[in-house]
Amino acid sequence: MAKLSQINRNRKREKMVAQYAAKRAVLKSKAEDMNVPPEERFAARLKLAKLPRNSSKTRIKHRCDLSGRSKGYYRKVKLSRIALRELANFGQIPGMTKASW
Repeated sequence: MAKLSQINRNRKREKMVAQYAAKRAVLKSKAEDMNVPPEERFAARLKLAKLPRNSSKTRIKHRCDLSGRSKGYYRKVKLSRIALRELANFGQIPGMTKASW
């Protein structure tokens, strides 16, 4: 089990990303649009820099939904390798069986 503070910090970042997503998208599109005058693009870049760091999507860390583990994470099922193996062994994941040959 991961530290609860790490899990909570990541949840806080996810909320902040959702909160600032629209504002960030508008500023990014304005900053990257070459048809806009350079002064306006620069002003958009400054406004982007003033937004909270945790409002950036790249600050979110993938974590297991069950254990909070960050390493060995499978995006398709949103679980760590350990939690995935436990659930598969108990037959709780449809279509997944233990390999034997």
